[in-house]
Amino acid sequence: MSVSARIVTRVGSFTLDASITCAPGETVALLGPNGAGKSTVLRTIAGLQSLSAGCITVGDTVVDDPAAGVFVPAERRRVGVVFQDYALFPHMTVRENVEFGPRSTGLPVTAARHWLEVLGVAHLADRRPPQLSGGQSQRVALARALATEPHLLLMDEPLAALDAATRMEVRGHLRHHLAEYRQGTLLVTHDPLDALVLADRIVVLEDGRVTQEGTTAQVAAQPRTDYLAALLGVTLLRGRATGGVVACEGGGRLVVSDTTVSEEVIALVRPQAISLHRERPEGSARNTWHTTVTGLEVQGDQVRVSLAGPPPLVAAVTPAAVADLGITLGAEVWASLKATDISVHPA
Repeated sequence: MSVSARIVTRVGSFTLDASITCAPGETVALLGPNGAGKSTVLRTIAGLQSLSAGCITVGDTVVDDPAAGVFVPAERRRVGVVFQDYALFPHMTVRENVEFGPRSTGLPVTAARHWLEVLGVAHLADRRPPQLSGGQSQRVALARALATEPHLLLMDEPLAALDAATRMEVRGHLRHHLAEYRQGTLLVTHDPLDALVLADRIVVLEDGRVTQEGTTAQVAAQPRTDYLAALLGVTLLRGRATGGVVACEGGGRLVVSDTTVSEEVIALVRPQAISLHRERPEGSARNTWHTTVTGLEVQGDQVRVSLAGPPPLVAAVTPAAVADLGITLGAEVWASLKATDISVHPA
């Protein structure tokens, strides 16, 4: 199902005032710095904290409306939650953890067994949480949340407890499962890569207010705040990797350093990694192309130079480089990018 929430709540001197929506089958990432109010949004939607004002609707059901005197307790909201530390019961087995929700709410445990199989942790059913790896714990926590057949899934920094290598692997698995989930998912994160890879749409929260929202591509391409510009200083490209070459959607190709990947991927390119030249450059860069400048935008001490492609990319150079190279709107330039500067992740 969907969620529509106008959330107004106060914690001490901090006031959160934000409107959040999530459609069925959509994954929305709530992105923002620490203290922005992201977890408070999840807590109010889950029913773990009440509103000061506003209204929260899950599907067609109003679950919190102070003006109307409505407050549906957490256990009756049919909302699944995956916490940052997973919050698995250490004294229970994996099977008992996943079956806990259905048993507590009178639902059949068949859904629990289904999700254990789907998420690939059925073989761990008799283990206890201390015997699990970080990636295994994450999948068990997700299975437990989904076993109650929730109308909405909430995930609070679901990859934060994982090391870098495990996070990359689990991120790919999680994207696959979220893409097949028919209900809405609201994901809280401060990691731009999690938001770009996992979400369909991003809502940026700063100081208790929504400062930007849009599709992942829109938000990545046109950050509107200093925080977001610094955080999402990347270009996002989707395509298919084969033998170290990514054929990009919309045309163009990128040579990448990982020659083992043969699947649909997301390639992330930092604008600062792209070099611009008047003439065809010499050197070791595996990606070199002649292109046209389609946009110029000053951001702080850098100038973001939009390039026509294909593929379309954005370079970040100094104002001095703009002057030295004679970069103007419509100017033709050479661009180069090392394969090692392209980060590739499973789509």
